[in-house]
Amino acid sequence: MTLTFIIVFALIAVLLALALVYSNWPNWLKGLLALAVSCFYFFGFGAVHSLLGIPSTDALPDRFVMLAAMIDEPRGKFPGALYVWITPIEEGKNFLQPRAYRLPYTRSLHEQISDGMRKGREGVPQMGTAEIKLQGNGKGTSWLNPGSDEQEVKIMDLPTPQVPEK
Repeated sequence: MTLTFIIVFALIAVLLALALVYSNWPNWLKGLLALAVSCFYFFGFGAVHSLLGIPSTDALPDRFVMLAAMIDEPRGKFPGALYVWITPIEEGKNFLQPRAYRLPYTRSLHEQISDGMRKGREGVPQMGTAEIKLQGNGKGTSWLNPGSDEQEVKIMDLPTPQVPEK
């Protein structure tokens, strides 16, 4: 799959080179074309990484079902990480396509995830919530400082579904 994307991008780059060298297009159009292909490279790089199954560092969904987790504890200069495999819950229904996420390591979240995985092995499904921590000014997310928004993640037992009476 990755090789296919690399070949397609190389083909687009070759076509661009041919268009820039052998066409009579105005210079501004040639520059715009070169800029567009350069931007496409960065977009394609991110798209390929999401297809490869590399854990996302994006924000977790508000509500989710936790399927699995792996804890990589801090050691030496490595700060540690928590990897979770989840499916989002929207409108009371969970999606069938799971997604891997990488969370920064904290001891409290480590304990919550370990407890949740233990309960999951015992047959108790686990769900979680993720709320954005409010900054010192109480305004929440900061679009001027991306990546500074932290989430408060809570793992709990998934409530049993209410079956309607006959």
